Amino acid sequence: MGLGIDFMVVLFFALGLVLLYFTGWLLLAPLKFIMKLLVNGLLGGLLLLVINLIGGFFSVTIAINPLSAVIAGYFGLPGIILLLLFKLMLA
Repeated sequence: MGLGIDFMVVLFFALGLVLLYFTGWLLLAPLKFIMKLLVNGLLGGLLLLVINLIGGFFSVTIAINPLSAVIAGYFGLPGIILLLLFKLMLA
């Protein structure tokens, strides 16, 4: 009274589902990383602009160049603080 379904077919179906899951995970992980970098980059650039607007009253500004944009974008708020401390140490 079997259903006519071979055990190997069920096993290969399960293996296919597992492989599909891992393939989806491999494709989604870099996308999450890129989105995180994009959001951090936008927030870092906005924070650099705000620091320069407020710091203009106190003669403390951070130059917006590719290096400071990368540092602010990758590290976020700690990167901005690092750039500000570095600027104050050199002044």
